[in-house]
Amino acid sequence: MIRLFVALELPEAVRSRLALLQGGVPGARWSTDEQLHLTLRFIGEVPENVANDIDDALTEIRAPGFTLELAGVGEFGSKKPRALWAGVRPNESLLHLQKKVESALQRIGLAAEERKFSPHVTLARLKAAPQEKVVQFLTHHALFSSAPFEVSRFVLFSSHLGSGGSVYHAERIYPLEVSGEW
Repeated sequence: MIRLFVALELPEAVRSRLALLQGGVPGARWSTDEQLHLTLRFIGEVPENVANDIDDALTEIRAPGFTLELAGVGEFGSKKPRALWAGVRPNESLLHLQKKVESALQRIGLAAEERKFSPHVTLARLKAAPQEKVVQFLTHHALFSSAPFEVSRFVLFSSHLGSGGSVYHAERIYPLEVSGEW
């Protein structure tokens, strides 16, 4: 069995900006530089033969590259926050790519993702974080935005649990179309 997800990598300059946000919330387990990404579809644990089918399905995706920008911060969990995240400025090309990934995975028999796609980059997982510190974090970083960056590929990652949290490994990289190609 192998635990998989499909995601966009972030350029080093964007990851560096995100790292500057990390701090000030007791009980937060901040994402490492290597853990910062934008998930298009969490797949979960699958047998090796299904992983091969996933790779074949993702290889067939044709979508144009695009420019993306992170904007704002938020939390999941409301009264009991469990994660802090950086948001994404609305982007039709991102939604188009995510729908293509979802459709390709459903065609090979994977169950549909039940949650609505909410593009974000997880900054921290929270355990018993004081509500007032979470609110301070959200207020202080509300106007966060990254410089626009080019998205020219998406990645199939494997996830392995380690002592410092999950360790991600790029299993396969899938290029997006560049103007005039394909």
